[in-house]
Amino acid sequence: MSYDLDFWKYKKDIYLDNQDTYEKCSDDQLIEGLEDLEIESIIKDIQEEYVDWKMKESDIDFENPEGKGAFQIFTTKQFIRFDCYGMEGDDMNRIIEVMSKYDCPLYDPQVPQRYDGR
Repeated sequence: MSYDLDFWKYKKDIYLDNQDTYEKCSDDQLIEGLEDLEIESIIKDIQEEYVDWKMKESDIDFENPEGKGAFQIFTTKQFIRFDCYGMEGDDMNRIIEVMSKYDCPLYDPQVPQRYDGR
């Protein structure tokens, strides 16, 4: 089963329609009102968090050698999506924790809901 976890950061005093933002970001569109993310730093932090996981062909494909789960990372300047496959909830929560350091709350398109307290 696959599940995607999506993250972006609004500029100060801006709040857009989350589903529309998700769809545009997924289509690789840049959106006025979103901050650029520190993609290289985020990827580095994810690599450190999942150091025990095996990176596949690139630095954006990860596989759990000790059990279930894998994920791939898709990025733009303003958006990062983690496509998770067969992952345990605790392993997905580790991604959410890393992204919280960058003030990027989770948007869950499966629900759809953004977990930012609004």
